[in-house]
Amino acid sequence: MKVVILAGGLGTRLSEETRLIPKPMVEIGGRPILWHIMKIYSYYGYNDFVILTGYKSHIIKDYFINYYTRYSDITVDMENNSVEIHKNRYEPWRVTMLYTGQDTMTGGRVKKAQDYIGDEQFLLTYGDGVSDINIKDVVDFHNKKGQYLTMTAVQPCGRFGAIDIASDGLINNFKEKPQGDGGWINGGFMVCEPQVFDYIKDDESVIFEREPLENLAKDGQLNAYKHNGFWRPMDTLKDKNDLTEMWLRMDAPWAKWM
Repeated sequence: MKVVILAGGLGTRLSEETRLIPKPMVEIGGRPILWHIMKIYSYYGYNDFVILTGYKSHIIKDYFINYYTRYSDITVDMENNSVEIHKNRYEPWRVTMLYTGQDTMTGGRVKKAQDYIGDEQFLLTYGDGVSDINIKDVVDFHNKKGQYLTMTAVQPCGRFGAIDIASDGLINNFKEKPQGDGGWINGGFMVCEPQVFDYIKDDESVIFEREPLENLAKDGQLNAYKHNGFWRPMDTLKDKNDLTEMWLRMDAPWAKWM
């Protein structure tokens, strides 16, 4: 089953990094978050990826084209014009990179993958979030339920500490970064049937999270897998720094392969 990853947006809220590179290439502990996401899927045996690129797409392409030399020991013999690879560190991945346009919206990007997916079930997620989710469990849940699309629903952490203030101004309780308001949001890590493409117009301005998902819900074809474990997007520089800190202290819940 193919894994489709949306990796073409501008990432404006992380502009400190994305002025030079696309958001999925922003690094956590020396590796792009895109690599971390692919490792999550690979851990569960899903190794055939379709990366939907856009903004600064050449950087993503260059990364995978040069993957072997980047992470292997090599000798460059300039006199004889040869390169010898000694310790070859590789992943069992097949990576298709589609340029889906600089300004194309998420629905338009997904639609452009249709020819590469065909009539097969596929996985879909965003190139800027990690989780300790069990992908096999999501797939099994999806197959049991029978709808066209299952999305992973998560409850994000609050951005700020919460305080309970009494009428006299005394703080009765403080909780650092509690869960949000109890609402569930789309956390990505979706399982899709090919019929999902029928809900997306062939138009680069289509936003996947609007009309396509709204109509799937209206037709009773949208399901939610509730994930109560770790999930974290990389929306801001603080998110990036927090994830990096987790990785460096070897307390990264999403990195089950370690």
